Amino acid sequence: MTSASADGSSPGGASGDARFFARTAPRTLQALAELAGATIRPPRADVVPADVRFMGVAPLQAAGADQVSFLDNRRYLEQLAGTGAGAVIVAPGFADKVPATAAALVTAQPYLAWARVAGAFHPRPAARPGIHPTACVDAAAEVDPRAEIAAFAMVGAGARIGAGTLVSAHAVIGPGVVVGQECRIGSHVSLSHALVGDRVTLFPGARIGQDGFGFALAPDGFVTVPQLGRVLIEDDVEVGANATIDRGSAQDTVIGAGSRLDNLVQIGHNVRLGRCCIVVSQAGISGSSVLGDFVTVAAQAGLIGHIRIGEKARIGAQCGVMSDVEAGADVIGSPAMPFREFFRNVATLRRLSRRLAARIGGPGADGGTI
Repeated sequence: MTSASADGSSPGGASGDARFFARTAPRTLQALAELAGATIRPPRADVVPADVRFMGVAPLQAAGADQVSFLDNRRYLEQLAGTGAGAVIVAPGFADKVPATAAALVTAQPYLAWARVAGAFHPRPAARPGIHPTACVDAAAEVDPRAEIAAFAMVGAGARIGAGTLVSAHAVIGPGVVVGQECRIGSHVSLSHALVGDRVTLFPGARIGQDGFGFALAPDGFVTVPQLGRVLIEDDVEVGANATIDRGSAQDTVIGAGSRLDNLVQIGHNVRLGRCCIVVSQAGISGSSVLGDFVTVAAQAGLIGHIRIGEKARIGAQCGVMSDVEAGADVIGSPAMPFREFFRNVATLRRLSRRLAARIGGPGADGGTI
């Protein structure tokens, strides 16, 4: 064990173990307020001068006087009252709860402000330009000199890798694949038949561009249908670890700009996601379904193929969606139905269960015994 703390953090409990996360130079309170789009309230120059330098971020219960924390949930008001943070990002309704020893950085969107502040202290590591000696890069590939190709990565013939992109160890970039600028391709990612935009992150183990699940029934079994489409991933997309996106059969599979796919998500062939969609862990979207902009699909939901989900619709966890969903709708259950209808049905079943239990003396929804 070194002389540093056991968890590698700085004294005072700052987030971001220095062994794993780079930290930028200190920032003044005024600079942090401008970065967060927040106002300093009250302007307590006697407590926290505007030119004091903050060293990093930390949770409320661990923060020190030179660290920034945040509160976005009233459940943690007790921790706010006892925090040692020098500044706390809060919504206007909590500004008067910040202790006198700290400055309040007040904003209508504290979590967004926290993301910006934390990201400023701990930016994503830059690519280290160059190709590792153990990487296998085809002579016909085009790798920008500002890109990094890590150990044992493979880049196929005709592939193009943009400036500032990092291809991590053991990743495989197939022939003809195009990867834009400032992308992060995680370890053991396989990427084929795909065109990838700028600032895209593919977390370790993601599989992009493999054959879609397409076959025809013949008298003696199945005949695989050639999958002749591509995967188009637009700018600023993140794809979680071990997620899979099949290439299209005849059309392209499209992941719209700004979308976020969680770990273990499955996207079938010809699916089209609009801008800024969210698909949460273990959800699956079957082939040729179309999602509008800002759709949310919660964990373990399943969508059958060839349906349309309107923009800003929300699909609940473990939902089974078997038909189109209107724009802005909230659905849950299997088969999917509007939230109010689902919970009305649940309440009705509970009432019926209790009535039946009362008649026969059996167990009811309230836990009665036979």
